[in-house]
Amino acid sequence: MLYLTPYTRRHQTAPYDPFAEMDRLERAFFGDSTLNGFLTDIQDEGDHYLLEAELPGFKKEDIKIDLDGDCMTISATRQSKSEEKKKGMLRQERSYGSFRRSFDVSDIDADNIGAAYEDGVLKLTLPKKQPQVTSARRLEIK
Repeated sequence: MLYLTPYTRRHQTAPYDPFAEMDRLERAFFGDSTLNGFLTDIQDEGDHYLLEAELPGFKKEDIKIDLDGDCMTISATRQSKSEEKKKGMLRQERSYGSFRRSFDVSDIDADNIGAAYEDGVLKLTLPKKQPQVTSARRLEIK
């Protein structure tokens, strides 16, 4: 069971670690970094890559995939239902706002990328570019 929990730096040998204090302060102010973005898995499937991004609670219309040169950006926006706290709300942990990740797609055939969104998981099929084969030739000397 001990190996299933994430390791934290609570047990320091030094009595005071200013960097640990700054880390705790940053986490308290900005929150956990996993809440500020979304998690992805990328698998090499031979002729293509499969990118799976966890985006639970988003509608398909709220997810945007933009290609700009060799950069692909996946962004998702979740709007708050109301700005004021609901009556009787004791704690609100669900976050609202924009989430964004960028990926280098320089070795991807960008014209043939496929996308599907089902059960909170965005699946992108990223076909690899075919290697450019240069034909050999002999030059004539004049």
